[in-house]
Amino acid sequence: MRTITLIIIHCSATPEGRSLSFEECRRDHIMHRHFRDIGYHFYITRDGTVHDGRPIEKVGAHCEGHNSHSIGICYEGGLDANGKPADTRTEAQRKALKSLVERMHRLFPKALIVGHHDLNPRKACPCFKVES
Repeated sequence: MRTITLIIIHCSATPEGRSLSFEECRRDHIMHRHFRDIGYHFYITRDGTVHDGRPIEKVGAHCEGHNSHSIGICYEGGLDANGKPADTRTEAQRKALKSLVERMHRLFPKALIVGHHDLNPRKACPCFKVES
């Protein structure tokens, strides 16, 4: 198993009122970013469903310079209807994210829980302040 030091939270940068399903995100990563699979280990759709992406034992493709030692979790959303960064998580997403992060933290108790913007200040992602 890989050594995991970070659990990184992302958003899909999808505006409110638009959908980006797990399969659409996966297709985008494969077709446009030329990844072998979706870059995230988990993807949470607006209804709170947690979709398994890359297996956690595989290196993700979600945060340059940190992929080899991290788990990437993405929620569908992150932009308001005008395309501006915003915390658009539904209540179902909030609950699912909290539960998933707790589960990952039990597996990797020494890992820090951070937002993508904490590692790359040029990014607004995940559009809310992540607290460990």
